[in-house]
Amino acid sequence: MKESNLNFFSPTIGVRFIVPLGLFRITVRYAWLKTAKPLARVSYRLHITIAHCANDVVSHPNNVKYIGDTVSFTSVTIISPEAANGRNVVALGVTKALAAAGKTGVFRPAVCRKDTFTDVLIEASNAGLSREQSVGVCPKRARNDKEGSRADIVAAYTQAVETARPDAMVIVGTDRSAVNDPAMFSFNADFAADLQSPVLLAVCTIERTPEQVKSTVEASTKVIEDAGSKVVGVFITGCDDTQPDPLKACFVDYPVPVWTLPAVDFNDDDAISKADEAFATNVDAAELTAVLESPFDAPTTPYAFQYGLLGKAKADKKTIVLPEGNEDRIIKAADYLLERDIVDLIIVGDREGILARGEELGLKFLEKAQFQAKDDEEVLAPMVAKLCELRAKKGMTEEQARKQLADDSYFGTMLVVLGKADGLVSGSINSTANTVRPALQVIKTKPGSSLVSGAFLMCFKDHVAVFSDCAINLNPSAEQLAEIAIQSAETAKAFGLDPKVGMLSYSTLGSGKGPDVDLVEEATALVKEKAPDLAVIGSIQFDAAWSPTVAATKAKGNDVAGHVNVFVFPDLCAGNIGYKAVQRSSGAVAVGPVLQGLNRPVNDLSRGATVQDIINTVALTAIEAQ
Repeated sequence: MKESNLNFFSPTIGVRFIVPLGLFRITVRYAWLKTAKPLARVSYRLHITIAHCANDVVSHPNNVKYIGDTVSFTSVTIISPEAANGRNVVALGVTKALAAAGKTGVFRPAVCRKDTFTDVLIEASNAGLSREQSVGVCPKRARNDKEGSRADIVAAYTQAVETARPDAMVIVGTDRSAVNDPAMFSFNADFAADLQSPVLLAVCTIERTPEQVKSTVEASTKVIEDAGSKVVGVFITGCDDTQPDPLKACFVDYPVPVWTLPAVDFNDDDAISKADEAFATNVDAAELTAVLESPFDAPTTPYAFQYGLLGKAKADKKTIVLPEGNEDRIIKAADYLLERDIVDLIIVGDREGILARGEELGLKFLEKAQFQAKDDEEVLAPMVAKLCELRAKKGMTEEQARKQLADDSYFGTMLVVLGKADGLVSGSINSTANTVRPALQVIKTKPGSSLVSGAFLMCFKDHVAVFSDCAINLNPSAEQLAEIAIQSAETAKAFGLDPKVGMLSYSTLGSGKGPDVDLVEEATALVKEKAPDLAVIGSIQFDAAWSPTVAATKAKGNDVAGHVNVFVFPDLCAGNIGYKAVQRSSGAVAVGPVLQGLNRPVNDLSRGATVQDIINTVALTAIEAQ
């Protein structure tokens, strides 16, 4: 029923400044976040946009940029549907053009260590990145494990951006290989979307008519768009003197700029100067700049989402307690987070024993954690007293409290209650009940909340949606269902979504009748009453909520139908079946459950959670605490 989990903050007030500066237009926007903390500790999000930009990454107060948020810097991916087609002329020209305007780095997602052109690009750049910092994975790894490679590529790219802090990044796709992999172009399109970068497409004209070139461009563009990215310009390479004019005539009405370039053999001694001349002669700098300024709705792929979390968590470090310190996956995740200074951690357990196990596993950064033994009387004594105070109405005695605190989850939860930690992540070896029960008993719900609900962030190919309640409430009443909907909309807002809520049923706007439909319609009316500014529709069937085409028939004229991104299921049975069916049939990544409504962030892991799941969950919990 669970995969990993999360919660978020909500922006409330924003201020935006626009400053012209030479060749650049810089936009600065601060967004203050809703918090009960004193103003001096209010979290903020800094938005900086450079005019050359088309990519979404986050720029934090220390000027480090991360994937997965709403701030932009110049980024472009250059890919081709075939090898040996002149793409290198494009890559070198774009790199030099951007380097002339600002600090520019180069990144090769999948490239052979023997490739020499990467060194040429690095030499043309000026971000100071080494070759090792500028590459992701080897082509063999990319062929054999495309999904795993995508995660590693995003991680390497994020690290490169964090290290260089560039004004621009040029991402150059895979090179030709003796091994023909028909799926490699799709792989290039996928990592362009993962890196939230628009695409410059290079297509060779050799042995093709203009019409065939155009058909190749259109087919390649569809692959790129299906992956979630966007083609913002096309380079037709390998042209002889007779070809540019008919090609330009064929593409005269094409929706993006199209440039032609002659062939350049990079095996020639003077290849670099020839490439420079070819690019300068045939590509208008102002037009290229306009392309890189063109609007780009950056996709949020599961990989972009996961690594964006780390940047958000790092921007305002919190302390998270991990009560399951004897579990290998927990300490591996802890080591990863501590190495990158993403959070501060309290690991419950014997310090020496955990460090010894970490050494066996090759972990090097666990010493940066704080370790807390459960028999430490300096901590245990006030913890016992506080638990007796909180559970006084239940007749809690000191003896009972000490017995209860022998449980890892209770002990960790009380560290949060005492203010020693900002949140807790547990569940890798404990059940959901063992994780949630202590939180409900001693942390309780937020003011104004009467229940805790469980939502999943469903990460589809290029966007994220919220599914709830899929984890906690069996058969919610209309009042409870309305509260779940409002909680889920707040989670969506915190993730940067403009919530459009669909109250799901087997009926769309009265097409079916019955007590189950009546309950959903009553809940919808309560949502409209309690949150009048929230876009909501109910009752509505899933297909009408999801598909604009279906909505045009079943809910004609309704602005929410077909555009729902917060799906509220009528009961736990439907919710649990629904998210798992979508997850397994569509390949969506289900992140959650987000425990909505708790007064302090406590989140549950699946007992089958991977190290990456744990890393994500800790980051999400830290974000919730900000």
